[in-house]
Amino acid sequence: MDQVKFNMDHGPQHLSEETVKMLIQRSQGAKEQAYCRYSNFRVGAALLTPDNRVITGCNVENACYNLGVCAERNAIAKAVSEGHRSFKAIAISSDMSKEFISPCGGCRQFMREFGSNWDVFLTKPDGSYQRMTVDQLLPFGFGPEQLHEERV
Repeated sequence: MDQVKFNMDHGPQHLSEETVKMLIQRSQGAKEQAYCRYSNFRVGAALLTPDNRVITGCNVENACYNLGVCAERNAIAKAVSEGHRSFKAIAISSDMSKEFISPCGGCRQFMREFGSNWDVFLTKPDGSYQRMTVDQLLPFGFGPEQLHEERV
C-alpha cells in the first residue's frame, strides 16, 4: 500500500512585492476567461507553486448551478493534475471594488487539503490586497492530518 504524503507547512512564504503584484495580475487575467453567464460574477485565481510556476483558473458556471467550479478549485485541480501537491500562495480577483474578494467555504476547505499555512491574497481590481493564510480563513480546519489521529 502506498503511503500518503502530506504537505509540510513551513509557514507562509515571504514573497517579494513584485511577485505578489505579478500573481495578482495573473489572477486578473484569469478572471477575463471566466464563464459566468448566469451570475455575471467573474473570478480569477493564480496559484504559485514551490518551483515558482503560476497556474491560473477561473470560475466556470453551469445551467444546473451546483455543477459550477470556482476559480480557486479550478486552479488547484489544474495544478494537481500537473503533479503539484503544495503551494506557496494564491491570488484571487473579482470585479468587486468596495470589498476584497474572499473564497467561499468550499474553496477554503479545498485549499486546506494542501496545507493550512500558505498565503492567500484577497484582491480588488485596483491591485490592492489583503494577505491571509489558509488557517486564518479556515480556523480549526479539518485536514488530512486528522484522519490519522487516535480515535475511540
